Amino acid sequence: MIKPEDAAKKPLPTPDADTAVFWKGLREGRLLLQHCLDCRHVQYYQQSLCRSCGSERLEHRAASGRGTVHSFSVVHRAPGPAFKDDTPYAVLLVELEEGPRMVSSFVGGDPEGVTFDMAVELVCEPITDEISLPRFRRVINKSPADH
Repeated sequence: MIKPEDAAKKPLPTPDADTAVFWKGLREGRLLLQHCLDCRHVQYYQQSLCRSCGSERLEHRAASGRGTVHSFSVVHRAPGPAFKDDTPYAVLLVELEEGPRMVSSFVGGDPEGVTFDMAVELVCEPITDEISLPRFRRVINKSPADH
């Protein structure tokens, strides 16, 4: 049974041998994707093998940090006490420019303003000294005069 004081704490990821490089990258402000050196498949979720061809020849490369909202849901009812003060918030399925999709959350604006195909960019949010979480914010289009 969960103790009341533990229910008020948000769960944090626990890096392991397969994901340690990924979490280090986020701490440094970079989203690292795995690229297969044999079949060129790009995968988001960190594993020891390529999910396309089974090769162990994977390397980490920094993603652009840009993508589009493929799907989303605005949460109005917190799934537990730890998230009560965050509602409403938007959970996103982001299609990264490199191809993989990842689940994340929206920051920096009204969650009710999220739309399908909205351009977003990565924000690495420090949670602890060891963990930064990947979040996304809306891309503000700059006029040609701003370049």
